[in-house]
Amino acid sequence: MNRAELIEYIQNKYTCTAEYLWNKYPNYVVFRHQSNSKWFAIIMDVPSSKLSNDSNDNKEILDIVDVKVAPENIGSLRLQEGFYPAYHMNKEHWVSVLLSKKVSKNEIKLLIDDSYHLTK
Repeated sequence: MNRAELIEYIQNKYTCTAEYLWNKYPNYVVFRHQSNSKWFAIIMDVPSSKLSNDSNDNKEILDIVDVKVAPENIGSLRLQEGFYPAYHMNKEHWVSVLLSKKVSKNEIKLLIDDSYHLTK
């Protein structure tokens, strides 16, 4: 799933607006509940070095989405390819998911749905 597909999915399913909050990070997109303003997803483009200690890919820019996950699922998700400790969020409750072919569209959609319900 790519960035555009994910934004379209979230906006259509949850009737919320993509928010671009930071001039310094024009590609960071926040989605939040209309009722309580809590974030349930943030899409970012980050250097690979922010996700991994592998110094070989430090200059590659990756699209990721951070989502809230039930704490009991964090460990098993992080063992899978395409999942990382959350970048810039609480690592006990959030994960970063690589927007690439490594993680299926259906799995990303399920994670967005879960995050939406966990942050209600």
